[in-house]
Amino acid sequence: MVNNSGLVGLGGRQVLAAEILGGRQVGIRIDDETLSFFDPSSRELLRVRPNPLTSEEVRRLRGLRPAGPPPRPGVEPVRVQRRVSAVGTVMVCRQVVSLGRPYAGQTVTVHVSDTTISVELDGQVRVIRRTTDVPVRQKRQASAGTDKT
Repeated sequence: MVNNSGLVGLGGRQVLAAEILGGRQVGIRIDDETLSFFDPSSRELLRVRPNPLTSEEVRRLRGLRPAGPPPRPGVEPVRVQRRVSAVGTVMVCRQVVSLGRPYAGQTVTVHVSDTTISVELDGQVRVIRRTTDVPVRQKRQASAGTDKT
C-alpha cells in the first residue's frame, strides 16, 4: 500500500513510488536496475523508479513470488488538471503549452497520450503534438507556475 506521501515500505526502507499513487494498493516488480509499480488487478504499469536495493537486500525480502510477465503500459490517455498561468500557458510533462492570456487563471483539463496533449477549452478540444517523453507526475495542479512535471 502506498502511503499519502507516495512511499512504500520495502526491505526495511521507505521507497518512493509516486505521490499520485497515495492510498493505492500496488504490485512491485523488482528487477536489477528498476522497481516497476503496477496495478495488481490489471497489471497496468503505474510508475518505474530506480531500484535502491542491493541484491542481498532483495534476497532477504519475505513473501516474494516469481515476477510473471512485465506490467503493461497504460493505453488510455492520462487526464490531468492544470491552472493557466498569468501569461496564458500550462506545463504538462515539462512541455509548455500556450493557450492564450484570455484563459489566465482558469483550470483546464488536459489529456496526455504518448504522442499528443489535448486541452479542453470552451467546449472545444485543442490538440498539440507532444515533444517530450516525460511521464505525468502530478494529476492536479494547485496553483499557476508551480508544475514540476
